[in-house]
Parts: sequence; structure tokens; C-alpha cells
Amino acid sequence: MYKILNNCLLSASICLLTACSLSSGSLTGYVNPFLGTATLWNPEDLGYVRKMKERTWGAEVFPGASLPNAMVQLSPVTKFRSGAGYQYEDTVIYGFSHTNKGHWNLLHIPLLPVTGAISPDNYCSRFSHDRESAKPGYYQVFLERYGINAELTATLRCAYHKYTYPENVEKELIADMKRSNNRVSEWDIRKAGKNIFTGFQNAEGKMYFYAVSNCEIDDIVQVKDGKHEVSAVKFRSNKNGKKEQILELKIGFSFVSIENAKTNLESEMIHKTFTQVCREADSIWEKLLSKIVVEGKTKREKTIFYSCLYRSFLWPALRSDINGDYTDAKGNTVNGEFRYYTDPSFWDDYRNKLILLTILTPDVATDIIRSITDRGEKQGGYMPTFFHGDHASVFVAGAYLRGLRGFDLARAYKLMLKNSMVSGRGGRPYLDEYIENGWIAEKDTVNVPTWDEYKAAVTKTLEYAYDDYATALIAKILNDSDSYDMLMKRSKNYKNLFDPSTGFWRGRIDNGNWIKDFDPYYPYFAYMYREANAWQSLFFAPHDTEGMLALYPNIKAVENKLDSLFSEPWRGYEAHNMTGFIGNYCHGNQPDHSVPYVYSLIGKQEKTQRILDSIMNRFYDMGVEKLAYAGMDDAGEMSSWYVFNATGLYTYSPADPEYIISVPLFDKVKFTFDNKTQFTITKKGNGKKITDIVCGNNILKGLFITHDMLLNDKNLIITTE
Repeated sequence: MYKILNNCLLSASICLLTACSLSSGSLTGYVNPFLGTATLWNPEDLGYVRKMKERTWGAEVFPGASLPNAMVQLSPVTKFRSGAGYQYEDTVIYGFSHTNKGHWNLLHIPLLPVTGAISPDNYCSRFSHDRESAKPGYYQVFLERYGINAELTATLRCAYHKYTYPENVEKELIADMKRSNNRVSEWDIRKAGKNIFTGFQNAEGKMYFYAVSNCEIDDIVQVKDGKHEVSAVKFRSNKNGKKEQILELKIGFSFVSIENAKTNLESEMIHKTFTQVCREADSIWEKLLSKIVVEGKTKREKTIFYSCLYRSFLWPALRSDINGDYTDAKGNTVNGEFRYYTDPSFWDDYRNKLILLTILTPDVATDIIRSITDRGEKQGGYMPTFFHGDHASVFVAGAYLRGLRGFDLARAYKLMLKNSMVSGRGGRPYLDEYIENGWIAEKDTVNVPTWDEYKAAVTKTLEYAYDDYATALIAKILNDSDSYDMLMKRSKNYKNLFDPSTGFWRGRIDNGNWIKDFDPYYPYFAYMYREANAWQSLFFAPHDTEGMLALYPNIKAVENKLDSLFSEPWRGYEAHNMTGFIGNYCHGNQPDHSVPYVYSLIGKQEKTQRILDSIMNRFYDMGVEKLAYAGMDDAGEMSSWYVFNATGLYTYSPADPEYIISVPLFDKVKFTFDNKTQFTITKKGNGKKITDIVCGNNILKGLFITHDMLLNDKNLIITTE
């Protein structure tokens, strides 16, 4: 357990903490939920000198208690409207919220235990990291203002709060129902029994709750001032006048109804102790983490690895109840035959995280696809998209071709095909232009500020071409030959924005001319490139390696371009979401995460390895506290990148059921799949150059291994020098 409490805490809490600690499995003990919560401040970490007043974005992750892909993420809020609501540099806590993604949204129903009179604008408590701890499924902190030790744990749909108060004080609970990371449109909280209170908060989903306390509730009152209003739950003293020291809250949640929240609570938690729930959470995480067992290296590498593996399985989040009910895209209550999940963070995690879910938790991946299909059919007939990308096609193709069969492929394909063919709200932006021209035009202007919003036309064109390829893979399976031919032809559209005079993908204006004000070093939020510059947008055509490389005069020209990418220094531009540089390569954002492998595609695998090793060594425990990532985790993409590469595999083209091989970080990696099949990767030698690859009993030609080989060939031996 990380951040073990110091000796001044109350003995009862220490006893409980010790009980939870004893349940820590051999792998959950490596997980540090605080990894990624810190922010980068120093120029040597950032790659530039800070001039903006706003902080640079961190990994934006939360340290609180949750189970894999659960409905509830129970975590401290140190700042609203900021990432995951928790930043390591902060010094106060406003409450403990119950949903979290790490993306400036959610934070439903924040609660904070207090004592004495409070002001709605001043009820937060200071805290110290010396009196804070966490492990998978458990979080603890000492609230200095109130002298309260707070401990949290959770099941899939329920939260367990345990607060140890000072003796002989009045116990109250602040429910800040008007606040979350989203706009709160409506809310309610009310006493519903001697020790029960219920309510809801509508803020990116209407979340209902049913809370049972071990202490009798006296009243729930509204406390207002000129600016804000909070709800105060007041608890009674017992009959002999002594005030109970411990307040326990068991809270069930639902996105359907209070009655369903009650059912969830009664099914998952109501008769369990805090220690029991804590231990069960640890056991669930241990079972998941043990699907990849690594050997070799130091505690540091294992801590980063298992913390990243843990972080990869916190999103998407469950939204259906234990009885199967969920609220669908039309706002209707539906009882489904599958677990209903939120949309993935498609622009980010289609690259790797969704395939990691497919490999290790195929039942969850299957239900996510069933969920997005259900949602798409009820919101205009388009497969859901995220931010600016349209990558559900990559997830569906990659999952099906890796053997997932528990969803209706034809229904999913119908939505995917509409995304690629029919312009409209919910589909691909600027699709008509993409279809007519084979590319999306950008405005020809000058002196564009980094943060100005445009079309991100270059990035969209390249990514739509890859989505076309992924959709074509399914068209072929379903014998839709006309669509297959059309989509495969369109998958070459990425070539239309390649400028041979510069060796970059470059924006065009409506008449086809190149944008004149072109500086490959300047980063944009959405002008030509999405959150990148021209360097970071290089070499994205994972479906057509041969065609992509042929855009350059020869292989040496490709190597020279790559060498320049990783050696040309960052020009000191400051952008919130760009940190972690090797030359102009930026690991702190996703657009160039597949570029290092291009060296391997031109016969320079050892150069790929030098870059991968540098990234894994430098960018996952950065900063003064060694708790910062190079950039945003983006719902697990950054973490999954590390997990894959530490094992020696990567999803270079996630739509295809194959992986590119590199040198594993660890000496031995053992995968255990759901059908109990095991696959072991063994590294021989300590060099960066791969000299020999044996898969099963066969020498592997090339650097790609298929998913079927993982399932059937039992072992992979990678020899290096």
C-alpha cells in the first residue's frame, strides 16, 4: 500500500488499515494509484519554460477506490472543473465523488464529512500526503480541519464510506449537490428513513443513490449563502448521549432509479463489513492483474507496469444495474441481456487500450460493443464517435478478428458503414468533402494561435482513411464486395495530403493548393493537425505500410526523416497537452505513438528499441515526486502503451489481429487468457537488436505475430544482442 499512514492516526483506523493491507495480493502490492496524479512543472521535464498561468495538463487520473470498469469511482476532489478532480499539488479536499473518467467531466454526488458550523463556500479541509494512502479498491486520507480519518472502498455499483470522527463531536455530512465537473441541471436529496437518505444528481447522466448509515439521521437541511448552497446531513447522538466515533455509509447507485440503487446496494454490499469489501476488491484486482505475470527487472519497473495495467481497466464504466436495467440513448429504461457501458474514449484508446480489453477481458469488450451498437441505433443510426475521431470501426474490426463473437456484427457494421458514407449529425464531420475530394480542406490563413479551433483537416483525412480500411475488413467478412472495394480505394486517401517537397502531410485549401503558412515545428490544437505539429503527424498509415513508405524517394530518406523527428529539438512552444519530448516526438499526446515502429518496418529495429526503452524509462514516473506521466492518460491509452511495449508487443494496426514485436522490458512475460490458455514471452540476451524470434517450434520471419499465434503457439522466444 502506498503512502502508509503515520503513527498519529487513531488506533481503530490503523487496525482496519492493517487488516486491509494484509489482504494485498502479490501483484496489487505493486500498484500505486497515485502514479499519474502529479503535474510537471520543471523545464527539464516539460521540454520548455512555462509562461502561461495555467498549469500544464498532467495524466489527469484519480487515486480513489474502484473495481475494473465499474459504475462507481469513489475518489477525492481537490479541484472542480479540472481533469479527474484530483491534483497532487493541491492541499484541500472538497469531497469524495462517485464517478470519474479523468477527462474534465463527471464527479457525481460529492460528499464530505464535517464537524461544526460551515459555510457553503468554505467547507473544504486541508490534507497532507503524509496522511494519505491508496491501493486498488481502497483510499484513505486524514481531514485535518475536522480531525476525521476517511476511508473508502467500493463494489461495482456501490460505495462504502467509513469516517472516524474525534470523540464527542456532532457528525455531519456535506452533500454538494449543485456541483460536479459538469453543469448540474437538477438534483434532490432527502431523508427516507431512520438511517436512510436518497436522491439524485443530473450531471452528464442522472445518477440516483440510496444511502444507509450506521447512525440515525436527525435532519437534512440546506445551508445557503449569496453564492452557493449545500445540503447538510445531520446525525443524532445515541440515547446515552455519547456520540459514536465512527460513521459508516453504504451507498447504492443507479442511472435508472432510486429503487434500483437500493437493489444494487442490497445485492452487492448491505451485509458486508468495510474490511470484507476492501479485501474482495483487492482479490478482484489481483485476479485481473495476474493475467499478465512478469519476471525480472526491479521493483520500479514492476510498479510502473502494474500501475499502468491497473489504470488501463478503469474506463469505460458500467451503467447497467444488477437486474439488467439501464437508461438508453432515448432516455428509456431498458432491460438488456448484456452489461451496458459508457462510450470508450475512441480518439485515444482505439490505438491500444481497447485491444488490451479485448485480450484480457473479452466479455467486457463484447458488452462494450453491444452497448455502442445499442446506443448508435438509437441516436441517428451512427456508431458513436468521440472528440474528433471515428474509431469504433477499428475497435469492432480488431475485436471480431481476434475472435470475439458475442455481438451482432451485421448490426454494428450497418452503423459503421453509415459513419463512412452518410454525412450528418453524429457521424464524421466534413464527410461530404472527404468523399468528394479525397481529403478535407483547411482555411488558408496566417499566424494561427495554437488553441484556435479549425477542422484538424490533415489528421481527420489520415484517420478517416484508416477507419475506411477497418470498415472494409468487416465488409469483406459480410460479403459486401461493393462497399469493400470502395472503402479500400478510399483508404488510400491519406496520400492526397502528402507534400513530397517537404516530406510532411500538409494542409490543402479548397482549390487544392498547399497551405502557405507552413511551419512543421509549430503545434496546433486543430489547425491542420489535431493536438500536434507536422512532425508528430508523420507516418500514420498503419494499414498500408508499403504505400506509405513509397511516398519517399527511398528507404534511406525515410530513415533520415525519422532521425530528424527524434533529434530536431523542440522549439520551446508551450501547449498544455504537449510534454515529454524526444526531439519533436511527443509522448505526452497520442498522435505519434506508433511512429517509433516505422524504424522496424525499414529494417532498423534496433533504432525502434532505443526509442521505446527511452520512453519507458523516462516518461512514466516523472517530476519531483516521481508521480507524473509525460502527458494525459486519456482513459488508459498512455498506460496501455506501456503495458504492451513492456511485454514486447504492440498494436501497430489495431484493426488487424496482429502485433509488432520488440524487445520486452522483462525477462519473462506470461499471459493467461480467459480460456486458461497461456502464452509466454521469453527474452534472451540484453541487447537492443533482435537476432532471432521463435514462436512455438517455428522461426518467425519478420516482426509481426498474429493473435492466433498468441492463443495457440504457447511461447515466443526473442533473442537479442
